[in-house]
Amino acid sequence: MTLTWLGRVALYVAFAGALGGIVSQVVALRTKRRARALWWAGLALAGIVGAVAVMEFALVTHNFSLAYVAENNATFTPLLYSITGLWSALEGSLLLWALLLAAMTLGVVVYYRREATDAVVGWATAVLFGVGAFFTFLMMGPADPFLHNPSVVLQGAGPNALLQDNPLVAIHPPLLYAGFVGFTVPFAFAIAMLITGRVQDRWPLEQRRWTVLAWGALSVGIVLGAWWSYQVLGWGGFWGWDPVENAALLPWLTATAYIHSVIVQDRRGLFRVWNLSLAIATFALTVLGTFFTRSGVLQSVHSFSSSTLGPLLIGFFFVTVVSGVALLAWRGDRLRSPVGVDQALSREGLFVANNVLFVGFAVVVLLGTVFPLLYEAVNGAQVSVGTPYFASIAAPLSVLLLALMAVAPLVSWRSAQAHVLWDRVRVTAWVALATVVLLVLLHVRRPAELVACFLAVGAAGAALRTLRGAFVSARRRSKWHSAFFAPSTGGMVVHLGIVILAVGIVTSTSYAWRSEVALAQGQRTVVDGQYVSFAGLHQVKDSLETATQLVMTVDGHQLRPAITTFNGRTGQTVGTPAIDSNFLRDVYVTFDAIGGNGATSGAQVQSSLPAGSVVVGVTVEPLLAWLWIGGLVVGLGSVLTFLRRRPADEAAS
Repeated sequence: MTLTWLGRVALYVAFAGALGGIVSQVVALRTKRRARALWWAGLALAGIVGAVAVMEFALVTHNFSLAYVAENNATFTPLLYSITGLWSALEGSLLLWALLLAAMTLGVVVYYRREATDAVVGWATAVLFGVGAFFTFLMMGPADPFLHNPSVVLQGAGPNALLQDNPLVAIHPPLLYAGFVGFTVPFAFAIAMLITGRVQDRWPLEQRRWTVLAWGALSVGIVLGAWWSYQVLGWGGFWGWDPVENAALLPWLTATAYIHSVIVQDRRGLFRVWNLSLAIATFALTVLGTFFTRSGVLQSVHSFSSSTLGPLLIGFFFVTVVSGVALLAWRGDRLRSPVGVDQALSREGLFVANNVLFVGFAVVVLLGTVFPLLYEAVNGAQVSVGTPYFASIAAPLSVLLLALMAVAPLVSWRSAQAHVLWDRVRVTAWVALATVVLLVLLHVRRPAELVACFLAVGAAGAALRTLRGAFVSARRRSKWHSAFFAPSTGGMVVHLGIVILAVGIVTSTSYAWRSEVALAQGQRTVVDGQYVSFAGLHQVKDSLETATQLVMTVDGHQLRPAITTFNGRTGQTVGTPAIDSNFLRDVYVTFDAIGGNGATSGAQVQSSLPAGSVVVGVTVEPLLAWLWIGGLVVGLGSVLTFLRRRPADEAAS
C-alpha cells in the first residue's frame, strides 16, 4: 500500500501543478501581470518525476503489490526490460507521456521566460498546462498505474514476449512519444494566436523550430519501430500498414506539410489558414492515434494493451477539433492573405503541391485505418484494409515527392525561369541519367525502379547543391562552421536522409529474394548467391526463456535463428529470426519447421521430413541497411534545423 499511496500523491501533486498553472496564466492574462508559470511547471514536473520514480522502483524491485507490476513484470525479467516495463502497457505509457509533456512545458516556459507577459506565450502556456492536466487526470481515475494488487503474488506474468526480445524497445517508444508530445507545442501556440488574433506575427516560424524537433524524434522513432518489427516479428518485412504504424504516420504526414508551408508564410505571407489548421490537425491526430492504439478498438501486433479510455480519448479528440475549427472560423477575416501564388511553378506553388500530396495521403491513410471500424459499426461484420490499398497510393505519391525534392529547392520565389532552373539542375540531371544508363547495363529493367533512382539522384543533387551554397557563403565570411547552422542546412540534410531511406526501401522491396529450404544436418545450399548451411540444433534454457536454436552458417558467418518460449504469461512462444547484415545486403533466416516429431523444439512439425532436418526461411534483401542509415541522417538534420541560427527570413531554405 505504501507504493500505491506514494504514487498517487505524486500524481495529485502533478495535477495540482497543472491546474495551478492554468489558473495562474488566466489570471495573469486578465490582470496584465506576470504569471508564476515556472513555479507551477516545476511542480507539475516534480510530481510526474516522483510518480515515475515510484513505478520504476516497483518494477526494478519486482514489487507485485502494484497490479501493473504483477501484470507486466516478473522476478526473472532482466533489468533493461524491467525499466522499459514502464511503457509496456497503457497505464505506464501514460506516465511516460505525462513526464515528457511536463518536461516540454517547463522547457517552453524557460525558453520564453523573457516574453512571459506576451499574450501569445501566456495562452500557449495555459493550453500546455491544460493538456497536461487532462493526461494526468486519466491516471487519477480510469487508468490508475498505482492500483493496489489485493492478492499475494509471488511471481508476475512478465512482459509480453515481443517486448523483451530486443533492446530497441528502450528507444523506439520513448522517441515516438517524444514526437507525439512535441506536437503539443505548435498546437498550443496555434490556439494562442487564434485567441489573441495575432495570426500575422513571427510565431508560426518560431514554432517551426519546435515542430522540427518533434518531427525528427517521431521520424527516427518510426524508423526504429520498423527496425524492431524487422528484427523481432520474423516476417522479413519492416512496414505492414498496421493500424498502429498508421497512427504514427498520420501526424508525421501533416507535420511534414506544416514544416514546409510555414516557410512560405514567413516569406510571402501565404498559407496562414493552412499552417494553423495543420498545427491543430497534427496534435489532434496524435490524440486519435492514442485512441487507436490504447483503446482496443483496432487489433494490431504492435498494440499491447486495451482499456476503457476510448470514450475519454475520442471525446478529447473531438473537443480539440471542434475548438480549433471554431477559432479558425472566428478569426477567418484576419487569416486572409493580401497576396496569392503568382505562378504554379514558383517555389510557393510547389509548396502548395507538397501540402496537397501530404495532406491528401494523410486522408487516404486515415480512411483506410478507420474504415474497418465504420464497416463493423454499420454492418456488424469485420473487414480489414490491407497493404494493396495503401501501397497503390504510396508508390505514386513517393515518386511525386522525390520529383518535388529534386526541383523545389532550386526554384525561385514568385516566378520560375526555365533557363535559370535548367542551369541549376543541368549537372544533376546528367548524373541522374548516367545512373539510369548504368543500372540498365547492370540488367535493372523495371521502369518504376529506374524512375525512382533517377529522381532520387536528382533530389540528392538539389540538396547537395544547396548545402554547397551554404558552405561557400560561410567560407567567404571565414566562418565555415556557421554553415552547419544555416537556415537551409538542416532541411537539406533531412532531404538527403529521405533519399537514402527511399533507395533502401525501393531496392530491398523490389529485389528481395525469399525462399524456404529443407536442410539435413551438415547440408549446404545456395540461396540467391548466398551459401547457407545447417550445422545442428542447440538448446538454451535459463530463468527467462527456453529456446531451440538452429546453428546456421551464411557465407562464413554463424547465425542462430530460434523458436523461443518466454517464461511468464503462460509461456508465450515466438520465432526469433537471425540476420546477417552489411551495407550491400541482408540475409534474414527464420526457423520455420522441424522434421520428425519435433517434440523438443517447440517449432512447427513436418512429419514428412526426416528427423533432425529443418525447414528454414531465407530472405535476401539488397541495400536494406541504408533504410536505417537514412533514418538516422533524418534525425541529424532535424537536430541541425532546431539549432539553426535565426536570420531575418528563410529565403535560402
